[in-house]
Amino acid sequence: MEGQSRYQATLYPETLDEVIAADSAVRVIDGFVDSLDLAGLGFSKVEAEATGRPPYDPRDLLKLYIYGYVNQMRSSRRLEREARRNVEVFWLINRVSPVFKTIADFRKDHPEAIAGVCQAFIKFCREQSAFGGEVLAIDGSKIAAVASRKQVITQKKLAERDAAIERKIAEYLAAMDEADAEETPVEPAKTDVAAALAALKAQRAELQQQAEQLVREGLKQKVLTEPEARLMRTPRGHQVAYNAQIAVDAQHDLIVAFDLTNEGSDLQQLHPMARQGKAAVGSDQVIAVADTGYSNGAHGRQCEQDGIKAIVPHAERVNPKGKQYFSRDQFSYDRESDSWSCPAGEVLKLFKTSQTKQKKEYSTRACPSCPLKSQCTKSPRRIIVRSFHEDDREAMHQRAQADPSWMKLRREVAEHPFGTIKWLMGIPRFLVRGLLKAKAELALSITGYNLKRLIAIKGTPALLKALKPCAA
Repeated sequence: MEGQSRYQATLYPETLDEVIAADSAVRVIDGFVDSLDLAGLGFSKVEAEATGRPPYDPRDLLKLYIYGYVNQMRSSRRLEREARRNVEVFWLINRVSPVFKTIADFRKDHPEAIAGVCQAFIKFCREQSAFGGEVLAIDGSKIAAVASRKQVITQKKLAERDAAIERKIAEYLAAMDEADAEETPVEPAKTDVAAALAALKAQRAELQQQAEQLVREGLKQKVLTEPEARLMRTPRGHQVAYNAQIAVDAQHDLIVAFDLTNEGSDLQQLHPMARQGKAAVGSDQVIAVADTGYSNGAHGRQCEQDGIKAIVPHAERVNPKGKQYFSRDQFSYDRESDSWSCPAGEVLKLFKTSQTKQKKEYSTRACPSCPLKSQCTKSPRRIIVRSFHEDDREAMHQRAQADPSWMKLRREVAEHPFGTIKWLMGIPRFLVRGLLKAKAELALSITGYNLKRLIAIKGTPALLKALKPCAA
């Protein structure tokens, strides 16, 4: 098979539309964006000013970004190149060629509006009856931020750096004393030492300012170049990252709710994500399934009050002091007397209640003389802690234990979208700084994922028909 000569004159199709397949995803992107009220979502320059240079239509820039995130192209420079060589992009944005700075500024300047676009597509999915509205799977994943671990400061790290600088200052001061003691001191060397000493003192002053800032802001850690990100534990070790949250409808694995937080733990995310997902699918009652990281009794109670049945196992209880000691599961709780019985048969009574931490503490005076004390604790006495919402947490756990298929379903439904999103991102790392802007980038990734899923479920012709007359 041989192609035609590149120098052979040809008649291009009469219209660019003839080059684009009837079932191409770009037609759905075009129809969906044209159906949006961009001004209502918060995009600027929707209507051109009467004077001055006309701006690029925000519809074209939004279409370009959605196309890019669907096709593993997130960089503004890459999108600039595609706008000059990609026939599908020619058709999609009417052959305009914005430079990379214009493209990048559009994403940077409209984070909330872009998140609104993702919500609008979720609403469109619901209008297409693509949600089952019965079971939601909730999951979280860490996505790296634009910062290095070397930019993380903590009180401990600052103290170590300060101590190192103090040692160097002491060494330089000693060197200067030795130089002064010599009969023929070398003046240039002494000047070099003094300059180095001044630089070290400046570094020490900067470290002290950073330590004071941590105390003033009430933070345990801070990333200098990305203040809203946090150092988090990930499968690839500790990384400066954000915690992405999603709620996925179990019928077609479509994402119905999302959020981005800088909390490294999922403990406070169960109720917000379940409530947001329930509102998105429009059901009166839903089941929310999550893993052990979401085991929070207070959130379980809130879910129940909002018509959400939460199924969340808690992690296996172990004694943090060591495996050689009795775990809390070996103590039995008596609800009527509000007390615990230990393996030795002693009763642990309530001795402290904390309203701020929402917990109770129990103990007994029999610990010092107990023959099993060496198997229980090395402290003077064993203390058992019980949360105010322990019953709600246990109820979620028992639902998960009664039917193990729930956890299997959660893995199949919730983990697949994150895998696809990170594949679409290429390198799972945000390109923009700041929580709000990173959330907008997550919204573009989720829009791309949902669009690909919906096309696979409904087909392009059906979606274009639903988008008419806007897509006509």
